[in-house]
Amino acid sequence: MLGTIVNCVAITVGCISGLIIKGRIPEKMSTTIMNGLALCVIYIGISGALEGKDTIQMIICIAVGAVIGEIMDIDKALIRLGDYFESKVKKKNNKVSISEGFVTASLLFCVGAMALVGSLESGLQGDHTTLFAKSILDGISSIIFASTLGIGVLLSVVTVFIYQGAITLGAGLLSGVLSTAVITNMSAVGSLLIIGIGLNILGVTKIKVANLLPAVFIPIIFGFFI
Repeated sequence: MLGTIVNCVAITVGCISGLIIKGRIPEKMSTTIMNGLALCVIYIGISGALEGKDTIQMIICIAVGAVIGEIMDIDKALIRLGDYFESKVKKKNNKVSISEGFVTASLLFCVGAMALVGSLESGLQGDHTTLFAKSILDGISSIIFASTLGIGVLLSVVTVFIYQGAITLGAGLLSGVLSTAVITNMSAVGSLLIIGIGLNILGVTKIKVANLLPAVFIPIIFGFFI
């Protein structure tokens, strides 16, 4: 859990820094920065998705994951949680947008090869190197996101801790199934979702990426039979 704890601390420090400089960045500059970050997110997603070795399996994972995600409606649950936090801090005549920052940051910090592989390495081998590297990247990203999307980004720390912590703790139980092929396919599917996040940030699409999250774990099922 050390890697996850360090990651959460880095995000927290980055968010606090971003909130401090929030009002000092011109709106035009903030928009341009967000668009630039969105392009970087899309690039990261494409790079990871191309590492996938089984296209048919990826398609099946996305389709099955979408069905499960829609039934669970994870996206709605996250938005409700963000709205709950917003209702607690919102004051009269003060517009505070928390849901968008919370959902966007939670997905961005959790859905990706580094979050997945790093957590697995931490749980299976006690190696926190990947999560330490991710902590640096997330810390820098959180400064920008918090300065543009607000305090909701800081709340994503809770999601990161639960998500990565659960994978780390559960990795040992699935060690016999988590082959290199399974982990590669999980990372590739996660990278596809990252592309969706980037497109959403640009405003090109309104994909409910959270409802596709179960797709990341479907390759584990294939691992039992292949």
